Amino acid sequence: MGLPDRLHDDGPDPSLSDHLDTFGRFVGSWDLEWSRPGDPAAPAHASGELHFGWVLAGRAVQDVWIVPGPGQPGAGVRPYAFHGTTIRFYDPDLGAWRSTWVDPVNGRVRKFVGRPVGDEVHLVSTDEVPFLRWRFTEISADRFVWLGELSADEARTWMLEERMVATRRA
Repeated sequence: MGLPDRLHDDGPDPSLSDHLDTFGRFVGSWDLEWSRPGDPAAPAHASGELHFGWVLAGRAVQDVWIVPGPGQPGAGVRPYAFHGTTIRFYDPDLGAWRSTWVDPVNGRVRKFVGRPVGDEVHLVSTDEVPFLRWRFTEISADRFVWLGELSADEARTWMLEERMVATRRA
């Protein structure tokens, strides 16, 4: 058995199923429409793809975000392209999700803590400036909106930086 066999799993660990649906509901493949409102230097929009799956014996959820998608203009070119992965797991001692984003295209690594907030899921990173908040909003079985926000005043106010609309692939 190799890495894919040991990394990927068919479903969640049953002992954690009460908590894993926070991100488990996103497992599958999605098409993305990305924009960066308020940044006149950014492309008007870009299409991409997103893939979520169970990993580490069903104890974690990992994803891969690619914008622009493979073969599209600007793919892999910083600063507006990204091709990265997030790995998330529920930490019962914290009562929240620990999440780490890795983006080799832009040389970024950020740690987040994630929690459901009403009908949304919020991931917040306060380990460096600016603080970041990534929100999954307008969540349904086949669509959600992801908002990337930043704060230069220690989370007193947030400014929208990126927006992505995700539509589940058939």
